[in-house]
Amino acid sequence: MKTFAAIAIIFLAGCASKITPPTQYDFGPLPSTAITTKVLPAISLADVDSPAWLDNTMMMYRLAYANDLQPHPYATTRWSMTPGQLFSQRLKARIGQAGGAVVALSDGALNIPLLRIDMDDFSQSFDSASHSVAQVSLRASLFNGRNLVAQKTFSRQEPTPTADAEGGARAFAIANDAVITDVLDWLSSLPVSKAK
Repeated sequence: MKTFAAIAIIFLAGCASKITPPTQYDFGPLPSTAITTKVLPAISLADVDSPAWLDNTMMMYRLAYANDLQPHPYATTRWSMTPGQLFSQRLKARIGQAGGAVVALSDGALNIPLLRIDMDDFSQSFDSASHSVAQVSLRASLFNGRNLVAQKTFSRQEPTPTADAEGGARAFAIANDAVITDVLDWLSSLPVSKAK
């Protein structure tokens, strides 16, 4: 009996050692194209709020041709951070790239508008086994103190170059940057007097 237990432990240890860590993706380097937005006001950026199914590092997909009500995680692929954290990090970098300033919410700066982002969707949707799109949908709200200055919903879809996790990651990087460009254009279009 002891011999059998020892063999079972060795077998399980051998199986466990063959488990490879998941492949991780992020959005890659910042795009080098010039930003054509007007001057941005300095803002504070709240943590991106996401539904529970997106508040983790799993890369999610939907089989729209089978059941679009069920999000599924890729088994061996993950984001390097949660989608909300990836979006927030990229947004801050793009604002800086555009000449704007992001003041940490924890710094407690007065008279700086607060931008809140609510992420509604960040999933890869397959309309067939060989074709998918990356979908990014969010709501941006700009506050002056407790007063809502403006709110807008943004959404982008980007076809994936391949119908897999790697293709999804590449498409998400493009869709995410497109949404951020839309948000920056929106922020720059708001009357400065309202955003003070």
